[in-house]
Amino acid sequence: MKRLATFIFSGLMLAITGFTAPAVALDAAEKEELGAFIREYLIANPEIFEDVQMALQVKREAEMAAKAAGGISSNSEAIFNEPTDVVLGNPDGDVTIVEFFDYNCGYCKRAMDDMNTILEDDPNVRFVLKEFPILGPDSLAAHTVAMSFRKLMPEKYGDFHRRLLGGDVRATEETAMLVATALGADEAAITAGMEDPEIEASIRQVYRLADVLGINGTPSYVVGDEAVYGARGADELKSKIANLRECKSTVC
Repeated sequence: MKRLATFIFSGLMLAITGFTAPAVALDAAEKEELGAFIREYLIANPEIFEDVQMALQVKREAEMAAKAAGGISSNSEAIFNEPTDVVLGNPDGDVTIVEFFDYNCGYCKRAMDDMNTILEDDPNVRFVLKEFPILGPDSLAAHTVAMSFRKLMPEKYGDFHRRLLGGDVRATEETAMLVATALGADEAAITAGMEDPEIEASIRQVYRLADVLGINGTPSYVVGDEAVYGARGADELKSKIANLRECKSTVC
C-alpha cells in the first residue's frame, strides 16, 4: 500500500509541478487496487468527465484555428481575390468576409439575413460568396445553374442569390432555372453555359480550399485571419469586423 500511495503521490506531483517523478513499478495486486481507487474516485466525481470533454474541445478548436490560420496565409489570393467569385457590397471595402454556402443549407438561408444586415449597416464591407455545393446532386445542379447565370448576367447575381437561397423550396436545377429566367436570362444560354469546364474547376478549387481550412459544413466564413464555422449571427461577425479595423486581427 505504501508503494501504491507513493505512485499516486508521484503522479499528482508530476501533474501539479511538471517535474519528473521516479518510476514506481506496480505488481498485479497494486494495479488492481489502483484501478479500484480510480473507479471509485471517478464515480464520486463524475464532473471530471465534463472537464475532460471541455478540455478536449478547447484543444481541438485550437488545432482547427491553427490549421485554418495557416491555410488562410498560404491561400489568401484564392480565398479573397479569386476572379470568378461574386462580390457583394463594396468591391473596394476595407474588410472582406468570405462565405462558403450551399443553396440547400437551412442555416445558410437564415444566415442570409446576417449578410444583408451587415451590408446594409456597413458600406465598407466586401462580401465574397464561395459556391460550395455539399448537400447532394440537387445542390450541385443548382450551383451549376447559378454559376452559368453569373457569367451571363453578373449584375443580377445578387438578386438571383437572394431569391434562390431565400426560397422555401428545395434548390434544384429546375428551381434555379426558374429563378434565372424570371430575372431575364435565356434558358438555352444558361444550359449551354453549364457545360463550361471552368465551372467544375471553380467548384473543385472551393472544395480544396475548404479542406485546407477545415471547413466541412455551411455556412462557414473567413474573416481576416480566422475561419468561422457555422451561423454565428450578424453581431458576432460585426465584432470581428470591428476588431480587424482596430488591430488587424479578429481578436484584439
